[in-house]
Amino acid sequence: MTAPAWMDPTKIRFLTLHCAATPRGRDVKAAEISRWDIDKFGQVSYHFVVELDGTFVRTLRDDQRGAHTGGANTGNIGICYVGGVELNKSMTPADTRTDAQKKALLTLVRTYRARFPGIIVRGHRDWPGVAKACPSFDVARWLKESGL
Repeated sequence: MTAPAWMDPTKIRFLTLHCAATPRGRDVKAAEISRWDIDKFGQVSYHFVVELDGTFVRTLRDDQRGAHTGGANTGNIGICYVGGVELNKSMTPADTRTDAQKKALLTLVRTYRARFPGIIVRGHRDWPGVAKACPSFDVARWLKESGL
């Protein structure tokens, strides 16, 4: 496994929300997602993984660069929730977040906004050149509806 590169935690400018693209209700744990990432990218991808019950598991420190947003990982905190697709043959993208996951994601967004005023929160699909549905919901609209 390649150790994640270092990044200056005082220069964090972005927080990107992701889904694991696992089927609705499948109870995948953070450790398994990290293993998948190590197999695919040679390192853990996300700083946090939010499990179905709302538990958020830190998988990278803020001073470690993830592997979650193509060429935009430096200064970017990656948070992934378990789910994001329907349990059907075509694995259709869908907002499968449980209420507990929504609450945990809001807690993490609030925490990072307090620590890094001006941080920009996006969904993976909101990055230029990304042709994915991830995180399978409209982050800006959800934050606005949540009062953030």
